[in-house]
Amino acid sequence: MTQVQSLIDAISKARAEYLSEVNSLNPYQISNKMAENVWNAIEITEHLYWAEQNGLVAIYKTIQAKEEGKSVWEGEQINKGLSIEIIIERTWQAKEIVPASAAPRVGGPIDLWTNYLQSLDIPLNGLANKLTDEDLTIMTFPHPISGPFDIRQRLEFLRFHIDRHRGQVAALKI
Repeated sequence: MTQVQSLIDAISKARAEYLSEVNSLNPYQISNKMAENVWNAIEITEHLYWAEQNGLVAIYKTIQAKEEGKSVWEGEQINKGLSIEIIIERTWQAKEIVPASAAPRVGGPIDLWTNYLQSLDIPLNGLANKLTDEDLTIMTFPHPISGPFDIRQRLEFLRFHIDRHRGQVAALKI
């Protein structure tokens, strides 16, 4: 199995586990806000959709630029060779402010957002035909909080981010 496929599979697995966690909630747990500044399961799921969509767009734009002989980002690779866990530890606060492009803003029923989130398997799996293991070191657009990522780190971030929010959804069970 290629490294690319392994990273894609890890994201798909994390998403499936997240969706399973959401599906285990009752209607009250899905919509209840534990506190005013804490998202409910609907908001978390909508946020995951926007964040993953943004990450996938960044990767696809990076691939397009490579095919055109261009680069989407040049500069100091301050995160070069670091795992996503180390990057997050170095760059995130305990309660991070979500970038506007990934903030929940539409609302609606949970099944809308779980279906949207599941639909991202299509562009995610499409990367298996577009990327080689050598492409994993190509720099993408910087993450708004953590700075410059290569494609490997961007894919690792998608998995990490879903897992992080799965824990938050699990905490909604009261």
